[in-house]
Amino acid sequence: MLASIIWILLAGFCLGQIARRLQAPPLVGMILAGILLGPQVANVIGAETLGAADALRTIAVMVILMKAGLGLDREKLAQQGTVALRLGFLPGACEAIVVAVISIWLLNFDFLTGLLLGCIVGAESPAVIVPGMLRLKRLGWGVQKGIPDAILTGSALSDVSLLLVFSLLLAFLSQAEATGLSLPGGLALSPLQLLPFQIILQISLGLAIGWAIAKLLVTLLAKRKWTQNSVQDTVITAGFALLLVVLAAQVPVFSGYLAVMTTGFFLIEFNAPLARELRNGFDSLWIAAEIVLFVLLGASIQLQVLEDSFLVGLLLLAVGTLLGRSLGWYLSTLGSNWNLKEKLFLLPGNSAKATVQAAIGAVPLAQGISGGETILAISALSILITAPLGAWAIPTFAPRLLERGVVDPTKVAIAQKAIILAAINSPATAVQVLTKAAAIARQGESEVVAFHVTNQNDLVNLEQLKLTVGQSLADINHQFHTVEGDPEAEIIRAAQMYGATEIVIGKRNSLSAKSVGLVARSVLEQSHLPVVVVENKSI
Repeated sequence: MLASIIWILLAGFCLGQIARRLQAPPLVGMILAGILLGPQVANVIGAETLGAADALRTIAVMVILMKAGLGLDREKLAQQGTVALRLGFLPGACEAIVVAVISIWLLNFDFLTGLLLGCIVGAESPAVIVPGMLRLKRLGWGVQKGIPDAILTGSALSDVSLLLVFSLLLAFLSQAEATGLSLPGGLALSPLQLLPFQIILQISLGLAIGWAIAKLLVTLLAKRKWTQNSVQDTVITAGFALLLVVLAAQVPVFSGYLAVMTTGFFLIEFNAPLARELRNGFDSLWIAAEIVLFVLLGASIQLQVLEDSFLVGLLLLAVGTLLGRSLGWYLSTLGSNWNLKEKLFLLPGNSAKATVQAAIGAVPLAQGISGGETILAISALSILITAPLGAWAIPTFAPRLLERGVVDPTKVAIAQKAIILAAINSPATAVQVLTKAAAIARQGESEVVAFHVTNQNDLVNLEQLKLTVGQSLADINHQFHTVEGDPEAEIIRAAQMYGATEIVIGKRNSLSAKSVGLVARSVLEQSHLPVVVVENKSI
């Protein structure tokens, strides 16, 4: 199993980066890595790892749903009214019904078997949609009207409802025990009549349990301070989130996935600083979880079952999306403040399929449902077609169809590489400036540009200065540049040229504020960037 994990991580990362360099979504390379490593080709992923694939996928999906919850914006969701709620039911339901009808003609299925297939292919992939929507939030696309938030919430609700219908249909078609509910007075409700109540119960309990877990985490991690750092905060939160998913599978009265997403949402409401730390922590977890998720997706695809139903499956997916989902999108956004372009964005932004299809696509075949092999083939085809296409289409069409607004840094993790310009003089006086710049750089993924301005009377030994820079910034990514000219003007110009986010410069050690050196004072007056002035006795 250890060898399999090594293959998954290394091959998934390398092929993902190759795909990125070819201007394709990294998940394309990761899925390809899974196909190549899986039993269909090289067969280097061990049976025990493939047997644990469902558990590993569950962990990865938990991470991405927590990221989604930590990125939601309550104000934007409230602004959308019922749009997010309608997106949670109508597109998936309309696609499932259209697929059911079309499969009667294309695949000779009966309506219920076709609806079973529709529930599988109608579910949306959090593994593709969540990272895509969070990226749009970081860049500001559609944030003014809360479009990414509406799609995130709608996607989670859609999967809850479709999975419940899928379970009911599976029990009926496999002739498994599907009991109704007997009420006082001789009234009885069939499983189909119970379905709306089950959906309401799962959603309500999912929301309530997520709220309670968020309260508990804030108490343990922020108020009682049971942990010592943000890494421990992330691990404990991930443990509780995974517990929710496992409990929901054992006691299916609430939606575990919705509870996880709700936990993240309420963490923002209860303690924004803790939510920010967790947002960064789960971003780091997703780096590994993404590779595992999509490589295992690729490994689970049965290539041999695709051939006979390839063209039919393409037609069915196209009609289901363009007719069924389009009708659902139209009904969902009816009466909203979305313009035509924003409504059209739902086609690339809300169509990707991957995670749910990989999890349940093979279940009908395992249960002996007639047409199970075809259902599995179309499930695999939906992953191969829509997951890479969706990952590419979201960032491609967002700038064309959405308006760019102001990013709210309290709701998303914004990774911005800082570049610190350290203005230095002689080796003796540069050490404290470089030490301060290095201390700032170590707080994040930052780079230091050590900058020295020479003149005709400059007697500084540049080789010695370069050596001082190398010693002071040994563990920091850095550059060393020298120019001739006026120090004040050159420092300001260099800050613009290198894209600096702040400037570090030295000053005299004196009780008088007027003793600040002429260069430092001039930079303070002219710079639009933050300037850190370091007290240096040697200046």
